[in-house]
This record gives sequence, structure tokens and C-alpha cells, in this order.
Amino acid sequence: METVSTEVQSEATKSFQSTISKCENALAQMTQKGSNTSLLEKRLDALKIGLALLENAWHQKPHHYSSEELAEAQKVLSSLLPSIENSHAKSKPGSPQHTLLERRLKSLDLAIQALDDYWIKNQSKL
Repeated sequence: METVSTEVQSEATKSFQSTISKCENALAQMTQKGSNTSLLEKRLDALKIGLALLENAWHQKPHHYSSEELAEAQKVLSSLLPSIENSHAKSKPGSPQHTLLERRLKSLDLAIQALDDYWIKNQSKL
């Protein structure tokens, strides 16, 4: 994994925590309304796994996720990138939305990279 400053680590962690919180709030509202929540639940799980892998890579915090959960998270996180990139491209540079999306893209890229590195590191163990 690329070496990143503690500032970038902090921003990525905050970005993940914010996105997780927003998803949890949306999930609560959708559940209350009786909406289908399966897609949001998958995304929320993937975000939690992405954050756990970043904390594992940067702070050696252990995680409890299986290979199947990690593989699914990697697919889900990767599938989020195109829509966020599209929104980022349409947002006004310098705007709060632009900055938020920029940080979200960076944090997702780092989490996907951490997952890639995890697979490489643990290939012989799997």
C-alpha cells in the first residue's frame, strides 16, 4: 500500500466514518418506511470492512472478516467509484461538495488498495 501521511489517514478515516453514519441514518429511515434495504445494507457492510482494512493496514488493528466478506466488500467498494467520480466531475471546484467527494474517492481508493494488498499478503494462507 502506498505510504500516506497521518493527515491523509485521518481524512480517509473521517470520510469513512461520515459515510457509514449517513448510510446508517438512511437505513433507519428506509427500514421505518418499509423500503427494500438490501443494497444499502451491502454498501454499509462494505464501508465498515473498508474502514477496518485501512485501520489494519495503518495501525495493525485486527479484523474478523472472512475471505468471502472481503471479496464482496472489494466488489461493492469498486462499484461505488464510477458514480462518485461522475458526481465529483460535475461538482464545482472549491465547493464543499467537491471536497467531500474528493476525500470520499481518495478514501475508497485507499481501502481498495488495502484490500488488494491484503490478498497479495495472504495469498499463501488462503
